[in-house]
Order: sequence, then structure tokens, then C-alpha cells
Amino acid sequence: MSDLLELSHVDAAYGPYRALFDVSFTVPEGGAVALVGANGAGKSTVARVVSGLVPVTRGSVRFAGRDIGGLAAWRVARLGLAHAPEGRSVFATLTVEENLALTFRRAAGPRRTPALLTRAYEAFPRLGERRHQAAGTLSGGEQRMLTLARVLALPQRLLVVDELSLGLAPVVVDEVFAALRRVLAEGTSLLVIEQHVPRALALADRAVVLVHGRVVAAGPVAEVADAISTLLPARATSLSPAEGGDESGRAPGPEPGR
Repeated sequence: MSDLLELSHVDAAYGPYRALFDVSFTVPEGGAVALVGANGAGKSTVARVVSGLVPVTRGSVRFAGRDIGGLAAWRVARLGLAHAPEGRSVFATLTVEENLALTFRRAAGPRRTPALLTRAYEAFPRLGERRHQAAGTLSGGEQRMLTLARVLALPQRLLVVDELSLGLAPVVVDEVFAALRRVLAEGTSLLVIEQHVPRALALADRAVVLVHGRVVAAGPVAEVADAISTLLPARATSLSPAEGGDESGRAPGPEPGR
């Protein structure tokens, strides 16, 4: 299996604050990699580097054989790399369907929009039931679904997903991970950043462990399981996806330095 994404000796910083140190790992074509670590480890910074939101200060990021380290985020997206950041971002006064259609028309054109809407509603039936409801009146979990549906319904070569379960009820998390398994089965590669490690490991083939912005373990899930249990706090490896929030989306904010 060839590598679709390759980070090689990557450093990154926010102004004077250095967040990543010599980070190297790969995501194989058609595979799933779980990027795990404690709060402040730099997981979200890796996602932002990959998607072009944070510049690389040293090293390289290659996608499908092309160096993308200096590309603007919109150019990276056009190559087939999508980033679903943590939190939710919707147009509150527009309906569910209007939110989806705006994204699909821009990305794929009006002819493909009806098929993409159908795909989104198949992934998240609850959104189909609320298609004519204003997005701002949805629960926090439903708004998160809507944010994800705008990304998951569009075929991509690589999908970077950041903290999907943060603040969501278990039933909502189940639906989200079921949707991820479907896109993975369809051939989309995944880089999954997830606060509840067992969820991510159950989906992934490989895992990368970050500690203070450095990769300290990487490889097949079975080979790094011991390192994960040793390096991460017990709370991070517990099977409690709704801990720290509820379906309304009320949860602790992102940790500094992510």
C-alpha cells in the first residue's frame, strides 16, 4: 500500500511559540491513521499543517507525491484533502438543506448537488428529518452532524477529522463513526484525531502518539497499544465518548497549544 500523505521532519510554530518538533509519519492510500495524545500535544496543529492553515517552518508535507507545505489551504483542498475541524460552524439563519447545498454547489456544481444531498441524508438521517429547519435551532450534536455532512458527503482522497466526539452524546458519536467507516470503505484515507482513544483505534490501521509536539510512537495499532496505555492518561483511554459534554455541544474549550 503506497503512502498518500507523508510528513517528514516537520516543525511548526504560532509566532514565537513552537508547537511541533521533527514530526514524521505517513498515512497510506485507503488506510486510516489515529493521531492520539494528551491535551496540548499538538494534534490539532498537525491537522492545520496538513490542510495548509499553519505553515511549516521546517521539513516537508507531501500529498499524493506533491509537496504541499507552501500551498494555501484552498489549493490543498482542491487536491482532494478535506479538513473537518473540531467544533461546529453553520449558517444559523439558513435551513439544514441550504447549508448543505451551498457547500455542494460550490464544490461539485448544481447538477451533482441533489445526489450529494441524498448522500448526506443517508449518512445522517436526522438531518434529513430536519432539512427545512433553521440550522441555528438544531441541538449542538445536530449542528456538529451538519458540519461533518458537508465534508463527508463529498468524495475526498484524504479526510482529516479533529475531535469528532467532543461534547457529543454516545448515540451521536456512534452515527459519526459509522459515517467515517463508510467513507473509509469507499476508499477515502483518514487521519483521525480523537480524544477518546479506543474509538480512534477501533477505526484505524495505524496509530501515531504525540507528546509535547513530538512523535514518540508510531506503527500498527497492535504494536503501539502498550505505548499508548503507558504514555496517555487513563481518562484519555476510557470508553466514555460523552464525558465532558452532552449532545448540546456544551463542553470544555480546546486546550492551549493544540
